[in-house]
Amino acid sequence: MSHKFGKKIFTALTSVAVLLLASPVVFAAEAIPAGGESYIKVIFAFGAMLGSGLAIGLGAIGAGAGIGSAASGACQAVGRNPGVQGKIMMTMLVGMAMAESIAIYALVISLVLLYANPYMRYFLG
Repeated sequence: MSHKFGKKIFTALTSVAVLLLASPVVFAAEAIPAGGESYIKVIFAFGAMLGSGLAIGLGAIGAGAGIGSAASGACQAVGRNPGVQGKIMMTMLVGMAMAESIAIYALVISLVLLYANPYMRYFLG
């Protein structure tokens, strides 16, 4: 019984994976140049999108790790010395704000890569 259920789940997950991986190819058909045009525009757009995704993804991971570390340290410090909770909270909030600023910088870089790329004029003419 469990073998049949596992096979059905595997088939369903494989079908969903194929659908999700094949759909960008269909939507990318509009970006492919017709005739003898260069593929530089497509490669440049793909690179900008990939760089943008990596920038915001890695920036969010870093910010999440920093905020989690700050909260963990503050919880341990308050647990050891509850009398200084106010000072610890203030320091924790400043640390969290600094970590969150990294995510905001990553968002700005991501948006610059997508919409105001300074190298666009060199590649796209």
